[in-house]
Amino acid sequence: MHTAFDPITVGPLTLPNRIAMAPLTRRRAYGEGLSATPLMTEYYRQRATAGLIIAEALQPSRVGQGYTDTPGLHDARQVESWRPVTRAVHDAGGRIYAQLMHAGRNSHPELLGGGLHPVAPSAVAADGMVRVHGGEPAVRRPYPVPHALSTQQIADTIADFADAAARAIDAGFDGVELHGAYGYLVQQFLSGNANLRTDAYGGSVAGRVRFPVELVEAVAARIGAERLALRISPGCTAFGLEEPDLRELYPALLDALPRQLAYLHVFEFPGHRDLTVELRRRWDGVFMLNPHAAPEDWPAGPRQLHLVDDGLADILSFGTHFIANPDLVDRLRNGAALNEADHTTFYRGDHHGYTDYPTMTQARQ
Repeated sequence: MHTAFDPITVGPLTLPNRIAMAPLTRRRAYGEGLSATPLMTEYYRQRATAGLIIAEALQPSRVGQGYTDTPGLHDARQVESWRPVTRAVHDAGGRIYAQLMHAGRNSHPELLGGGLHPVAPSAVAADGMVRVHGGEPAVRRPYPVPHALSTQQIADTIADFADAAARAIDAGFDGVELHGAYGYLVQQFLSGNANLRTDAYGGSVAGRVRFPVELVEAVAARIGAERLALRISPGCTAFGLEEPDLRELYPALLDALPRQLAYLHVFEFPGHRDLTVELRRRWDGVFMLNPHAAPEDWPAGPRQLHLVDDGLADILSFGTHFIANPDLVDRLRNGAALNEADHTTFYRGDHHGYTDYPTMTQARQ
């Protein structure tokens, strides 16, 4: 039996504990061309005691952006900006993956600029509104009807991911997690109402899992499966998605994935613990879980540590508590009180609510 504080091997890495920092969009990429900044370097360095840091989502192409001030990984300038981040984490004894996320239909031409238009499996608009620039006052627009990707554009999108993954390794990241969750492009292909395609990438379960499977295979061929992970969120209804056959869909997806992946990351939505158990049973590699069996489990935290002891997860990922507690692992190990997160500072802004949360040691001084 293992605990959350025992080491574990993930690909070529040995993690000193089984508590990962979940990918957290903070929208502070104020560097030129949506590049990382020294403030971001300090933010990640502070959290280097996590078993693994999964950095905030980075768009693999300009058309993949879904929010203001989110970082990209699609040009040399952005690669250079992330090198101080990865170096600082490594110098502090940590390990860090990059998460690659394509927003798909969850974007807007005014946000993208350059004549670009959001793309998706099908010409079906997302539910909700999107902020289209970083200035104040905030301006929001309804999500537009996206352009449906052609089969050639699907291949090009996969190539964009593979190129971005190679750039992540060049920037010093230890590996890459593909964002297949929370209503973005990969999950749009999995969805029954966002994907209305009648070709090989739609319709049946086998058709709807084809894009994520081909994506994983292409990126694995580029950087090695042992440095690649996939995040999924079965049953997520963000942006109006529906997955009526998710208990057939996700087992089929797992069965088609390479078994050599560094880990599978499941963002669990309340009411789907039975599916989580099934996915855990089917996946014989490292299983990372962001656990939410019920609404009151949000945000995941100390009450879920027993899930490693119980065998449901090999690694637990925590998000909100890592925002407010740079030394979260030590606090959990010692049963110490946790800082409360200030939700008003989650997105955009400066160091307030970003790098100024105190550690236990600083709080005692």
